[in-house]
Amino acid sequence: MYWEPSLEGMKRADLEALQVQRLRSVVSRCLQSPFYRERLAERGLTADAITSIADLQRLPFTTKEDLRTHYPYGLLTVPPRELVRLHCSSGTTGNPTVIFHNAHDLASWANLVARSLFAAGVRDTDVFQNICGYGLFTGGLGFQYGAERLGALTIPAGAGNTRRQIKLMQDFGTTAVHAIPSYLGRLREVFTEMGLDPKRDTCLRILVIGAEPHSEETRRRIEAMFGVKAFNSYGLSEMNGPGVAFECEHQAGLHLWEDAFIPEIVDPDTLEPVPVGQRGELVLTTLDRQAMPILRYRTRDLTRFLPVDCPCGRTHRLIDRITGRSDDMFIIKGCNVFPIQVERVLMRFAELGQDYLIVLDSLDGNDEMHLEVELRPEGFNDDFNALEKLRRRIATAVRDEVLVTPQVKLLEPGKLPKSEGKAVRVRDQRQQH
Repeated sequence: MYWEPSLEGMKRADLEALQVQRLRSVVSRCLQSPFYRERLAERGLTADAITSIADLQRLPFTTKEDLRTHYPYGLLTVPPRELVRLHCSSGTTGNPTVIFHNAHDLASWANLVARSLFAAGVRDTDVFQNICGYGLFTGGLGFQYGAERLGALTIPAGAGNTRRQIKLMQDFGTTAVHAIPSYLGRLREVFTEMGLDPKRDTCLRILVIGAEPHSEETRRRIEAMFGVKAFNSYGLSEMNGPGVAFECEHQAGLHLWEDAFIPEIVDPDTLEPVPVGQRGELVLTTLDRQAMPILRYRTRDLTRFLPVDCPCGRTHRLIDRITGRSDDMFIIKGCNVFPIQVERVLMRFAELGQDYLIVLDSLDGNDEMHLEVELRPEGFNDDFNALEKLRRRIATAVRDEVLVTPQVKLLEPGKLPKSEGKAVRVRDQRQQH
């Protein structure tokens, strides 16, 4: 059962023919922007040069730095009077990355999110509570318009104010919730503080989680805490926001909507395609955006194509969960480490909560990795020997995974700072010393 049967179950040959047709249109449209006009002219490329999907590799890559350098209007392909919305990053380290939308783009985006939610099992009979920041961040309005397009009763709850979130869930019979993974741990804690159990005291049946890379162990822990399935969502603001790829009810991988995006997975160093099943950097080209199409955008997100077909019958390619970003990796004592590797280890310990912080520091010229992690309320006690044994077990398990032994500090529940936005998992203090 599909939201758009004619698109979601297309034969592969028909889907690729549609991609070529749309890619030619995108290239033609890109020639209207100052940035791409110059880049395509350097290669002598026009829309006529696109005759197959293989011709995609003749097109230039686009990076976040390109968007910042040509801020604000350098990639625009329509007159400004046609624009109806923009979203952008915070720009705390320079110009923000800004994405413009016209009315067509917003309608297309809402439809992709509706398709995604439908794949995960959300229906027009559901009450959808969006516990996510609204404004320049795409997660709020992206899911809001998508859930409305689907026909669900939508509660634009926004982020934070956890007790109010629970009251909304109870008063209006919320059946589906969207939130970032790090916040759901706090939500469950407040349920407990209030003497409530989400399995018993709400109508919740579906969780949608995204915006932060998270491990399978974290997802399973969230499902255990709330007693419902949690579906992985993938998106990024440069590609609209949510609605790029989504799990269906089989949770066999994320269906990447190939009528709207052409995906590639490349080696981050050589930029050459990697074999199916091998992990690399995801590169995306928009196919159905008019105001600001983007060619071959280097997402920096690491994933792989899954060499399997989903039992649901959707023919769009499956990608694996995002395991981090190529620019999130840190090097310590000669070892390459991704934060999600540490998370996978921590989530195996039943005594630990979900919040942790990796602190990198330097002492007398030697790098050190400190790991601050909260205990679960039931795991916190004054038994020094038990806590010391747990600390050593964690240090050993992390060392076995990343080949670096951390100094582990166990904290009382709630001691780490909480953020309404994406959780900060790494603090690198080495340059300060």
